[in-house]
Order: sequence, then C-alpha cells, then structure tokens
Amino acid sequence: MPDEERDPRYPDPRTEDIMAGDRRISRPDSSLPDWEVPDTAYRPIPIVWFTGAFVLQMVVVFAIFVALLNQHGAITIGLCALASGAIGAWTWDRGMKDAGTGWKAATIIIMTATFLLVCAGSLDRL
Repeated sequence: MPDEERDPRYPDPRTEDIMAGDRRISRPDSSLPDWEVPDTAYRPIPIVWFTGAFVLQMVVVFAIFVALLNQHGAITIGLCALASGAIGAWTWDRGMKDAGTGWKAATIIIMTATFLLVCAGSLDRL
C-alpha cells in the first residue's frame, strides 16, 4: 500500500512500533509484545524420557540377544537384566522420577515387557 493511501492513525507494523497507550504491543523485529518473555529453557517432557528408554532398551537388548545367540540363555538374560536396570536408572535420573504416575507405570510396564520378551526368547537355551 503506497504511503499516500495509508491511514495516519494506524502505523505500519513492518516499520514502526505498535503502541497501546504506554505499552508496546508489537515492534518491527519481533512478533511478541514487550511484556512477553519467551520460555527458552529446555524442559523435556515425560514422553521424551519414555521413548528414549524404550528405543534404547530395544536396541541394546536386541544387540545382546543377537550377539549371544549361541550362548547359554542365562548369560543373555543376566546381561539384558543389567542393561535394562541401567537404562531404567538413567531414565529415572533424567527426570522420570518427577513425572506423573501414568508415565512411570508405562515406563516400568514397557521395560518389563521388553525384558520378558528376551527371557522368552532365551528359554530354549537354558
């Protein structure tokens, strides 16, 4: 819009601050009002911890299971138990201890189920 057609009561938000009384509500280089401070801190959520634990456990126990395919099943089960316990402790330390009860329960259930799958696959080698 050419300047001659612009209503002088309304400033151009691309070039001028937009004011509401004594408060700036917009400025050319920002879409946030001046009183709004964006939350820039990293705040992970429980699904990140849950997914991280699940994926890491699946990769680690699968690798152990395949690497020890010709070994006694008790060795595989023992190493997978240690790996699952370490991953669980790491997940709790990352922040799962402060998550909701549902996320805690889901994490314990999925990690237990994954471990039990390894146990079931190793039973024939006991």
